[in-house]
Amino acid sequence: MASSDVSSENWPEFNSLDRLRSMRYIAADRPWLTLYGIRVQPVAPFSSLRSKPDPALIHQCLPDELLFEIFARMSPYTLGRAACVCRKWKYTVRNPTLWRNACLKTWQRVGMEANYRMVQSLYDSSWRKMWMQRPRIQNEGLYVSRNTYIHTGMAEWQFTKTVNVVCYYRYLRFFPSGKFLYKISPQKIKDVVKCMHFRASKGDCVFKGDYILSEDGQIEMALLYPGHRYTLVRMRLRLRSTTPGANNRLDVLKILTTGVNATELRNWKGSVLELVESWEEDETHDPEVPAVSHSRGLTPFVFVSFDEADTSVLNLPVEKMDYFVPG
Repeated sequence: MASSDVSSENWPEFNSLDRLRSMRYIAADRPWLTLYGIRVQPVAPFSSLRSKPDPALIHQCLPDELLFEIFARMSPYTLGRAACVCRKWKYTVRNPTLWRNACLKTWQRVGMEANYRMVQSLYDSSWRKMWMQRPRIQNEGLYVSRNTYIHTGMAEWQFTKTVNVVCYYRYLRFFPSGKFLYKISPQKIKDVVKCMHFRASKGDCVFKGDYILSEDGQIEMALLYPGHRYTLVRMRLRLRSTTPGANNRLDVLKILTTGVNATELRNWKGSVLELVESWEEDETHDPEVPAVSHSRGLTPFVFVSFDEADTSVLNLPVEKMDYFVPG
């Protein structure tokens, strides 16, 4: 058979195979294309601080400007982890622009002018110092409170009584807009983290509320339980850190449930927190729902980031969690 007799027209499967191979490279993900058209600000080269060139291959191939652009798209939590990689990344992460953007986004409700005045008067014009010392609420994860109590069961064979250890969790997720999500469930955090968003269904039992954070680290919260009679839940928490700048613990100061008038609630146009701002702690607006101050379930909240939700020790069964102390 002559070579002219063998053509691509006689073998259509060859054409389709070549087309698939070319489409595979055309449709490949190219994240660096998002950097086209962006004016990159010049960054002081780190190599000027060293007498010898950096031997790391990634530092030889990746310019300092692109490294800064990558860090600018990271969350503050990820920036802290990146600073532990090497000395060059540590000094690059200390760029004031990165922490200024993080501070303005976290305290956006205060306003840009108020944040600029505060960083100059209280934090020596250092945005990183403001981020480390000013009380703030973590938004890249959930605050989890693990609570247990003993429940006595029925007598068996008239000799012994069963004792059951009941374990349940309180989950909180905060947003910079002043909203938060709240859920009480016996489920582990790896299962609950999937439904802690504003699009959660009614079956997920995720409730939305309002909060406000004071400069001394106290959080006032209020949410409404819908039902036949509206029940208002008010909580007062105190923010603290186990390490400087962590803000990874919430101490429960008070949990109060009270009643609210349905007519008053329908006529109110503001947030629930503004409605109860002037109320006394034992005040109720529904005689059938008295004000109750709860003494159970006051275990401190522990912050768990979204990256660690699947591997957290809070996913362990009850019999292996007796040693867990939030600190």
